[in-house]
Amino acid sequence: MARWGFEANKGTTSTTVGVASLEQPATGMPRIKLYDLIFGSEATPADNVFLVEVNRSTAAATGTAVVPNALDPADSLAAVTLPKENLTVQGTNTAGAVPLSFALNQRATFRWVAAPGGEIVVAATANAGLHFNTPTAVGTVAASLSANYEES
Repeated sequence: MARWGFEANKGTTSTTVGVASLEQPATGMPRIKLYDLIFGSEATPADNVFLVEVNRSTAAATGTAVVPNALDPADSLAAVTLPKENLTVQGTNTAGAVPLSFALNQRATFRWVAAPGGEIVVAATANAGLHFNTPTAVGTVAASLSANYEES
């Protein structure tokens, strides 16, 4: 069992293409458990609002690969999961599968921490994952997130 963290950014949110993704590879899939998420904006403060959804997905998004950081520096395992940021093409979201959703003002930052046993678990299936989306946004909003997850 190894724990990882990654940080992702998108200069301008989109209602059709997500901010970031955390996806299974095609082979050698671990179980992914998302347990900590921080979401906010680095833009100049303004009264813009946006909805953030963590969607389950079945097909990979296109974006910039992010190298996850081991939360325990003594961990000798290599990360298997594929985090991406600044998505340019949205992967396939599973209809109605939104385990986490919250509204946010651009001036605020939100943190979600799973209660013990309440982690968002991703199936060990090729290309399954989580997409961090902003399906509604008012104004131009830059988005940043930090996520911690476990591979087992």
